[in-house]
Amino acid sequence: MWACGQDLATDTGTAPGAAAPTAPVTPPLSPEEPAAPPVSRTLAYTNPVYPGDFADPFVFRSGESYYAMATNVGPTNVPVLRSGDLVHWTALPDALPRLPAWAVAGKSLTWAPAVVERRGRFVLYYTARDRSLGLQCLGRAESGAAEGPYVDDSTRPFLCQSDLGGSIDPSPFVDADGSLYLVWKNDGNCCGKTVGLWSQRLTDDGSGLVGQAVRLLVRDQAWEGPLIEGPFMWREGGTYYLFYSANWYLSDRYAIGYGTCAGPLGPCSKPRTGPLVASAGAVAGPGGQTLFADARGAVWMAYHAWTAPRIGYDAGGVRSLRIDRLRFADGVPALDGPSTTAQPLE
Repeated sequence: MWACGQDLATDTGTAPGAAAPTAPVTPPLSPEEPAAPPVSRTLAYTNPVYPGDFADPFVFRSGESYYAMATNVGPTNVPVLRSGDLVHWTALPDALPRLPAWAVAGKSLTWAPAVVERRGRFVLYYTARDRSLGLQCLGRAESGAAEGPYVDDSTRPFLCQSDLGGSIDPSPFVDADGSLYLVWKNDGNCCGKTVGLWSQRLTDDGSGLVGQAVRLLVRDQAWEGPLIEGPFMWREGGTYYLFYSANWYLSDRYAIGYGTCAGPLGPCSKPRTGPLVASAGAVAGPGGQTLFADARGAVWMAYHAWTAPRIGYDAGGVRSLRIDRLRFADGVPALDGPSTTAQPLE
């Protein structure tokens, strides 16, 4: 913002007929006095980019804007943020202000939303509690705008593996040929069932399921603790990567791993015996990861984490929104983070 003042080009303060004052001359720098470095105008972000509670973030780009959605906060079913530069984020109204009749409202049971754009419409997949089953299941809603509001007028869940404890954490994946898939987790840890990550083909508009569901990965490594969850599929250089979170989300043991797959329906395997992203310094329990590409095509990971020592809600903590660049070198993903200092948007 410019301050108001006199125009120095027209009002010199010199009396008529008087000689104009001579502008001061800056003496040349001595050989021992280096020139001042140029002022950097590079836009930078600092994590957390949104310090409030914003768990299980899903970030996507539509038009000139980036949108982020998250697990419920207070009375808001699906919190939404919008940004034009990945640095400054503005909160928008609830993306799903009304749950369908089958879903339990007001009990903090609306989790992990994810969006895909198809034929000019935006499709939102989310997790909610089915009243009749008493299990977490997957819902589907639509909107004509990226930020919503989304509407779900269904009378039953879109997908629910009731024999496996229910279904949570849906995430759509669009393959190179445009075909659409949904990956998710069966909620077996609710009731002593085997926990796995699943995939199934969707109809072109995302309104229905095609074929059979296929289990892609299960919990089988020590660092994963009691469960794996939050699957997100990404195709890079002809390889399919299935990123996931594991261990207990209320602890600093929560972390991010990945598998590689032959295709959207697998088979998949884990190339590592440890996590890809784990707690580091004040960043505790990173997870809920999703990937997105910026306007230049650079790949980013969005994720949440606690800020130590406030780990867990009982300790006054929040799972805040963070982003960092994700790079692939010889087919191996690596995160430029978790970062906590200013990072250029290179």
